[in-house]
Amino acid sequence: MLRFCSAAAIAASLLAAAPAQAEQGDLLVRLRGIVVAPTENTSDVMPGFPGGSVNVENAVVPELDFTYFLTNNIGAELILATSPHDLQGTGTLSGLGKVGDVMALPPTLTLQYHFNPEGKIRPYAGVGVNWTIFYSEDASDSLVNAIGPTNLSLDDSVGVAYQVGLDYALNDRWFVNFDVKYIQIDTTATLNTGGAINTVDVDLDPIVAGVGIGMRF
Repeated sequence: MLRFCSAAAIAASLLAAAPAQAEQGDLLVRLRGIVVAPTENTSDVMPGFPGGSVNVENAVVPELDFTYFLTNNIGAELILATSPHDLQGTGTLSGLGKVGDVMALPPTLTLQYHFNPEGKIRPYAGVGVNWTIFYSEDASDSLVNAIGPTNLSLDDSVGVAYQVGLDYALNDRWFVNFDVKYIQIDTTATLNTGGAINTVDVDLDPIVAGVGIGMRF
């Protein structure tokens, strides 16, 4: 009898310490640190600068996201972040160094499948849509000194987002998260220099890798 009681007590203790499964109606809130690494493909700055283009620099920023479980396995995640990016001249524009900077606000909604919602290790994969809004665009002093006062603007973008990741449960509420996304972001940057217009097509298509902490509600 004593052995049975001891075994029951151990089992109850293990059950209490085990992570509760994520299930329909749950809300996960995560705070990640992310690296936004564009894998960009760009055209020349035309028509004024054939052979000259731009390179979009990486950014490291915080990201907040919310996942709502529609079923025990299917969740919808809204990703919120904003990132600053320097634009470096390349080719015939490389001598100018930085030619501009821009802020990107890319709210992204993905539909995820969670493969092991009841486990300690919970991998998932998702696909969704991204809408990137560019703001606070500025031409650099080096560009302005070279060609004159210039207004820089970037078109907003809508594209597909792909996602893989996993949550590692620490207890019934807290977990560590690892996440990687590939986002299709295509834009056209326009330089307006006293009415003279130059444009450059930029396919940013960043890889966004992050790690963070989350809580289940």
